[in-house]
Amino acid sequence: MKESSTAAPGAKTQMAPTDRHSHRPLHLHGRFVLLVAAGGILGALSRYWFGMAVPAPDAWPLPTLLINLSGALALGWLLEALARSGPDAGLRRVARLGIGSGFLGAYTTYSTLALDSVHLFGAGRGMDALWYLAATLVGGAAATTLGIWLGAFRHKSAQQMQKAQP
Repeated sequence: MKESSTAAPGAKTQMAPTDRHSHRPLHLHGRFVLLVAAGGILGALSRYWFGMAVPAPDAWPLPTLLINLSGALALGWLLEALARSGPDAGLRRVARLGIGSGFLGAYTTYSTLALDSVHLFGAGRGMDALWYLAATLVGGAAATTLGIWLGAFRHKSAQQMQKAQP
């Protein structure tokens, strides 16, 4: 029972039962937390494998740069494609959480960007560090913008194909 704001003072009203899960924030739903965690495990493993496969010329952090730029591109495309395809529910929500927050969140790495920059500065390679930071920040914004554009282009192309079909 709860006090009603429209009833007489002190009067109690009974609230209709609601689905106990319907209005809980997503981070309180165990299945969504597990989905993000599973995507995160795969994203972190992919980042590790990619980082091991791409050489770092003269100890310059090329692998981290490529990881962050490819992740920014993919996240821009994914979120734009999902936003244009309908509300954040069902499989779109699963894709956003599992791939966007989980996989791409773990695949991209701000902490390694910061650590690589500190190492470059610490080794007396300040210009390398500044170029790395600039390439990551400007390149990340450009990659995200390109991903958004590609997601929008894909959506428009799919709509045109649907209109062309008899």
